[in-house]
Amino acid sequence: MLESDSASPALPTAESGPVELIGGRADCGWLLVCDHASNFMPPEYGALGLDSAQLERHIAYDIGAAALTRCLAARLGAPAVLSRFSRLLIDPNRGPDDPTLIMRLSDGAVVPGNARLDESERRRRIERFYAPYDGAIATAIERAISAGNPPAIVSIHSFTPHWRGTARPWQVGILWDEDPWLARPLIAQLGREGDLTVGDNEPYSGKLEGDTMYRHGTRRGLAHALIEVRQDLISAPDGIAEWCERLGDALNALAGTPGLNDIRHYGSATCANRRDEP
Repeated sequence: MLESDSASPALPTAESGPVELIGGRADCGWLLVCDHASNFMPPEYGALGLDSAQLERHIAYDIGAAALTRCLAARLGAPAVLSRFSRLLIDPNRGPDDPTLIMRLSDGAVVPGNARLDESERRRRIERFYAPYDGAIATAIERAISAGNPPAIVSIHSFTPHWRGTARPWQVGILWDEDPWLARPLIAQLGREGDLTVGDNEPYSGKLEGDTMYRHGTRRGLAHALIEVRQDLISAPDGIAEWCERLGDALNALAGTPGLNDIRHYGSATCANRRDEP
């Protein structure tokens, strides 16, 4: 843990608490999550020894993802769970045993405040940030199931237009692992007009055991997909509005699809017992 860096005073601010909850109809059939919504650092962590400008980069949060999630929640009438802490503190889209749970080096930036992290501080961050966010998602799922309509889970992320000097051609990517129940129809829906290059497990693979979709989707047998939108397309309000409409239309077109809101297996760590797939 670091004291505030007086040389970098312009740190992001956020309301108290590690989780932002957006109300919606528990039985609407959707649950939105945003793992990397915020670049907030509690004052006692300063900027983890980084120049505060680094907190405006994608290494600290997913640019545009929070605003897009809020817009989609309003459009769909869906509940949403968003993080209120920087992924540099701890990444809620990783399993608790993942070596990248707390990054010491991120896209060329050494993170001094994470360099000599001991087990006590690791547990502290899990208890203070990771566990409340994870628990809030689980609670939202239980509410939806109790309301009689298990949710399809949609995770909202964003990605950089370039990576290591190479332009990325996709405007949007859909990430998934074993369960295609939502991902495949969503890819088809977004690609139907022919004006988008839609990534299928691009620019990243969704096959990340222990991530948010694995913990709350795969393990519970709930339909799920992770949506990655290119950051330059949602860095301003007009782009957010456009992509809220695009994604909202695509998800609304799939709402009520037979089987979308089923639970396909019960407590199994794999999808081996899943019923019919599309």
